Amino acid sequence: MGEPVFEALVTHGPTRATFIDELRGDDTVPEAPDSLLRLESGALSSRNDPARCSSTEALVTDPHTIVFFPEGAYGPTNNCVGIGNVLRERGHRVVFVLEESFAGTLEAKGFEERLMRLGPPPAEPEVPGQFWIDFIRDTSPVFRKSTFEQLGEFIAPTWQALIDGSKYVNPRLAEIFDEVAPDVIVEDNVVAFPAIAASGRPWVRIVSCNPMEMKDPAIAPFSSGYPAADRSGWSEFLHEVRRTHGDMWADFDAFCRANGETGLSYGELGPGFIAESPYLNLYSYPAEADYERSLPLGPTWHRLDSTVRAPESTWELPAHLAERDGALIYLSLGSLGSADVGLMQRLVDLLATTEHRVIVSKGPLAHQITLHDNQVGEAFLPQPAILPQVDLVITHGGNNTVTESFHHGKPMIVLPLFWDQVDNAQRVEEVGFGRRLSTYGFRDEELTDAIDELLADEPLAARLAAMSARIKASSGTTRAADQIER
Repeated sequence: MGEPVFEALVTHGPTRATFIDELRGDDTVPEAPDSLLRLESGALSSRNDPARCSSTEALVTDPHTIVFFPEGAYGPTNNCVGIGNVLRERGHRVVFVLEESFAGTLEAKGFEERLMRLGPPPAEPEVPGQFWIDFIRDTSPVFRKSTFEQLGEFIAPTWQALIDGSKYVNPRLAEIFDEVAPDVIVEDNVVAFPAIAASGRPWVRIVSCNPMEMKDPAIAPFSSGYPAADRSGWSEFLHEVRRTHGDMWADFDAFCRANGETGLSYGELGPGFIAESPYLNLYSYPAEADYERSLPLGPTWHRLDSTVRAPESTWELPAHLAERDGALIYLSLGSLGSADVGLMQRLVDLLATTEHRVIVSKGPLAHQITLHDNQVGEAFLPQPAILPQVDLVITHGGNNTVTESFHHGKPMIVLPLFWDQVDNAQRVEEVGFGRRLSTYGFRDEELTDAIDELLADEPLAARLAAMSARIKASSGTTRAADQIER
């Protein structure tokens, strides 16, 4: 498995059509809040009687320019779109910085765009679907290994590809910030882009990953998937992190300092590839599932609980499934997991033996996955419209799907592959909101028993319903917009 695969993932990623399908398949209109938080003094702008206006009616009298720079992935981009919608509807000018192959995707939603590249264009055009075939061929063996083994074989090369993208795009970002002249820059990335700090403008960091990214002595190492109650492997894991990541971090830290960043940190808990903002930091994870910290986060940190957006469109279960008995299950393993056709086919074949109905997000190789009579699916589905209807979610543990499932109070079975997916899987298990299974090693009866047990757990259903009701009582996208305006 060579580094070009990782570079292709980060600098080019899936085909543009795949990204657009995912982006347009997700809805981005913010939820209407039950109440609107009043602004404190020192806000970016003042609004017209915010106590009486909705988030879309409260127009600013002094509009500002706000730049969003999300990672080119489903979760971060759509979280930023949801927040950006609130700000744009209040009268602010909202500009998105996007990779150039995504040109037009957000302009169609009413935003301005500024385009950039995270690397040179590919030497040859990609054959549609070939990216996923090659990527899964090269990476699926490492997904079967322990998180300790993944550090050197997958995690470090992925960080390096992200760092290479930051270095490549830095001059272009500086040009964009000079031209747009934003009043504030909002980024959702996992590595630093020194042009942001060097611009001298206030900036906001959004964390779309599992909160273990914000390190704490009481929390297991990021991307380890280790349990909170057993620290026996933490030290060894962090030693391997230093061995596989140390030189890479030192090189990137030097680059950041040379280009206007104040510097990155490397403490006992591992490397930081991005600094916290001195102005404002936001993360999305519900209080009921968040971690107990030995060191509280600083005053610039704010938890949003959820940034789920209300669906723009409806989705109806086909009549042949609506008329059947059985619980309704949603299966989605993300773009990478669903591109492993062998894994997906095993899951749909096994779920066909149950009495339940299944909605399948088939992913970029949908034509290679055969569904059964109790199932329906497409390459990409409007997940925000589907999740409220289902009884249980089977997921890879991507932070977007996990937090959306929390938002709607759905129990989960998590089959993680890498990165913070393993941390989300462990957290879902620890707080009792679902089960973590070995993605490639689970036995058939483990999955079917977990489904039946979770569906029959009435106390769990009550806990999840209470959490969902609390989260839905306050719009995370509106609260985020309020904080950015301050």
